[in-house]
Amino acid sequence: QAPTNLPEPVSELIGRDSELNEILDLSTSHRLVTLAGAGGIGKTRLGFEAARHLLPRFADGVWVVELAPLSDPELVPVTVATVFGLELSSGAASPQSVATALRSKQIMLVLDNCEHVIDPAARMVEALLRTNPEARVIATSREPLRTEGEWVYSVPPLAVPAEGSANDENLLRYGAVRLFAERARAAAPHFSTDGRAAAAVADICRHLDGIPLAIELAAARAAALGVDGLAARLHNRFRLLAGGQRTATPRHQTLRATLDWSYELLTETERVVLRRLAIFAGGFTLRSARGVAADDEVTGSDVVDCLANLVAKSLVTADAAGAGMRYRLLETTRAYSVEKLVEAGEFDTVARRHARRCLDLFEGAEAESETRPTDEWLADHGPRIDNVRAALDWAFSPVGDASIGVALTAAAIPLWMHLSLMEECRGRVERALAALAAGASSDARCEMQLSAAVGASLMYTRGPVPETDAAWTRALELAESLGDATFQLSALWGLSFYRSISGEHRTELALAQRFCSIAATRTDPADLRVGDRMMGTSLHYLGDQVAARRHIERMLALSTPVLDRVRLYRFQFDQSSAARCVFSHILWLQGFPEQAVTTSRASLDGARASDHALSVCNALAQAACPIAFCVGDLPAAEHFAAMLVEHSERHALEVWQIWSRCWQGAILIRRGEVVAGLPLLGDALDALRRTGYVLRYTGFLGVFAEGLGAAGQVAQGLMAIEEALARSERSDGRWCVAELLRVKGELLLLDGAPNAGAAAEDHFRQALEWARRQGALSWELRGATSLARSWRDQARGDEARALLASVYDKFTEGFATADLRAARELLDELS
Repeated sequence: QAPTNLPEPVSELIGRDSELNEILDLSTSHRLVTLAGAGGIGKTRLGFEAARHLLPRFADGVWVVELAPLSDPELVPVTVATVFGLELSSGAASPQSVATALRSKQIMLVLDNCEHVIDPAARMVEALLRTNPEARVIATSREPLRTEGEWVYSVPPLAVPAEGSANDENLLRYGAVRLFAERARAAAPHFSTDGRAAAAVADICRHLDGIPLAIELAAARAAALGVDGLAARLHNRFRLLAGGQRTATPRHQTLRATLDWSYELLTETERVVLRRLAIFAGGFTLRSARGVAADDEVTGSDVVDCLANLVAKSLVTADAAGAGMRYRLLETTRAYSVEKLVEAGEFDTVARRHARRCLDLFEGAEAESETRPTDEWLADHGPRIDNVRAALDWAFSPVGDASIGVALTAAAIPLWMHLSLMEECRGRVERALAALAAGASSDARCEMQLSAAVGASLMYTRGPVPETDAAWTRALELAESLGDATFQLSALWGLSFYRSISGEHRTELALAQRFCSIAATRTDPADLRVGDRMMGTSLHYLGDQVAARRHIERMLALSTPVLDRVRLYRFQFDQSSAARCVFSHILWLQGFPEQAVTTSRASLDGARASDHALSVCNALAQAACPIAFCVGDLPAAEHFAAMLVEHSERHALEVWQIWSRCWQGAILIRRGEVVAGLPLLGDALDALRRTGYVLRYTGFLGVFAEGLGAAGQVAQGLMAIEEALARSERSDGRWCVAELLRVKGELLLLDGAPNAGAAAEDHFRQALEWARRQGALSWELRGATSLARSWRDQARGDEARALLASVYDKFTEGFATADLRAARELLDELS
């Protein structure tokens, strides 16, 4: 056994397998490896563990030299000599004399905690490696030694679950969560990470940046406070996370102490820059750092130099972002530095510069959102969302500047829209409008933008409530008074969509026509394409599938993905994906089920390619789910409904959550599981009715009525279908009236009242007439099948077969839907 002074480990090294292997590979290939990282990140523990693994390779041992206690940098060589028991004849030890005494030794030196004596530590290492070709060194430091032959390994935080992974069933696979659980159990053996506790622990670990020291200190508190109590107190983390191991060095006994240690090692200018950079809640660029941290005393060049040094000293992290770099402070470092900013009396001054910087960036970004592809735009501006939030929080605070807040809110609207953060958008915009009303500004253009954003965000959070209509109407009034054709189109689109989801399809069509009239006067062809989609959508719901198809096909023929995505801000959806939603329905109705399925999948693929949650939810709810349901592919419909649940819940899109429940209930009913499906669909329909979001409501009501009939509740089914038919009459939403009449006929047969057969046959005939008038071959097939069954039961088999065959033979695709299979079986029976 080779000699060593390495301390024996008293606990398992958790969550560091890959890091340990990487360090071992580096230490095998290179003579000097420095483990660099923030305080408490676990550099010492990793260095010691790597050294234990390497011990058999060094005949003269692995030796730890602890530098943390040194206050005099000149004592570094003496400390090394003492560890090896050297007696140097020359008296005072120097790096060279120590290296010379060790020149024949096959050793590894572990220099721990070098940052406060970095220069003499570097000289000691350089002398040793030049004098002794067999020697190896592992150094731990908050910054590199910057000596010849050094390989730097930046120790990362422990792995933490991503935000939004609360439903992950295996959170303990993340090193940070596992470390917390182990240390918490050591303090309280009955501590459990089952169920909701695991998600809370994951959230704590994420807020502590995966820093092992912080996690260990937090876990020790969990025994007394519980996980929820601990999470609620993390805002005061420096008071909370104290009382570490009594045997630890003082700077590792509290979270504040380890940051104090790093802060005291900085130059005064570095301290100023660090605390000013703490105003950034998220990442920032070098240009933004200069814009916020520089002033008359600290020049832009000073900021650049200090930022480079802070990165080297592990107080700021740097990440490659395309051709440039983005920087950020770990949350714990930022919280500490904000305290220092407040203590220095600079917070409000720096916060104002930060808010103005955000405003400058997003005023430019707003213009870019109309011209750049969304993925490029989001790559640049998406990471700035946390800074926008922080700037707005300050601007609308009692010491802030509401005029900056109003302008920044208006400029940042495209960001919330692109990220589908509709609930947040609504809250931020409503606060800005309140500030406008209170006299913060008198900018009509700002009010126009904010009103349009309220209308759009309300649409997906609360539905077509009166406030939605009022917001879009106000936006249109302001756009007309300002002569802003772009926002006139946006407001007309919003009002048209409002009428559509409210089931007012004639008004929707009129607004679409106004949109097209204005679009025709402009040079941008994309506006005409959006107009065609609006026209096609309204005509589809009115039941004119031929004209609807003409508009949609013209729109798709001129479609380009780039144009679709740059207009997400103005029209909320990927336009081609939204058009294919409608087109898939038209194709299915006209008797092209295979093309309908292909088009619905293309709609979903396009929406997913846009990486836009609203577009994805729209494609799932209005194309993928309904077309799979209509052709009878219930497993696919179930899969798409589950996707809709996941997407709508993740982005807090309440309307789409209701739609997902509608589809889940409808699928259960179609499977024959009416006991489970009826209450689910019924409750979802009630929710749709309350929100006023009744687009396709009549179609769902038809399925609900069928389910009631299957459950023996025929009278209730007839009431539901009468409501659906009345709604279709009032709104001119005739797209599914043929199917509703057919369902009513089937319910009348089940009811068995006098003359039920004749009444049912009359409804089946009406269904056929409506279907033929609209060119809705799929509705015609269903109507013909129902009428043929009725005639079969009346011993009118020849008439039944002739009718059904005449419709069945119109289908030219070889795609067997559930309806076609049912018709085929009935034809075979009638033969």
